[in-house]
Amino acid sequence: MTYSEGDPMKMFIAAMAGLSAIFVAAASVTSAVNLEKATFAGGCFWCMEHPFEQIPGVVSVTSGYTGGSKKDPAYEEVSAGGTGHAESVEIVYDPARVSYEKLLNVFWHNIDPTAKDRQFCDIGNQYRSAIFYHNEEQHRLALHSKAQLEKNKPFQGAIVTEVVQASVFYSAEDYHQQYYKKNPIRYKFYRYRCGRDERLKELWGDAAGH
Repeated sequence: MTYSEGDPMKMFIAAMAGLSAIFVAAASVTSAVNLEKATFAGGCFWCMEHPFEQIPGVVSVTSGYTGGSKKDPAYEEVSAGGTGHAESVEIVYDPARVSYEKLLNVFWHNIDPTAKDRQFCDIGNQYRSAIFYHNEEQHRLALHSKAQLEKNKPFQGAIVTEVVQASVFYSAEDYHQQYYKKNPIRYKFYRYRCGRDERLKELWGDAAGH
């Protein structure tokens, strides 16, 4: 079928195509606007990527540094201590698909909340566990989650995980991103040598993260 210039049907189809493009663009903007961030420190950031990346609704997980005073820190500076930063992960997620409470639950079951200024074999303030909240709702949920865990924890020892306001997050060097995928053998050896899974099992039993 062909349409002549100025044909009403041709004009209608063109108009609908234009509206369709507008709706698609609007949906994309809305989706982007509704994405939120969550930031957690749980020791070595290599081990904190996979637990969150496998969750439906999580858009991205980035390893990096936050909580300190040094601008644009390098890995060597953070790992040596003194910058005030903690190895952390920044999570971008869709709250329509996964709740912040779910992310908190995954976080707790992948750390040792009784260890101060360390996680497993990594020792120092740069390996502290922390929840960096981005707004007052996250603050409230984090404090409530921590209080509930203190009441119902399946282990001994006080919970020393910090709940603090998020500050500037600096992405780690590229070779750290998705390290568990890029270097699976080294990653598994490090995780085993560090005793991470063994300790998580002691703390959380069958609910332990991995």
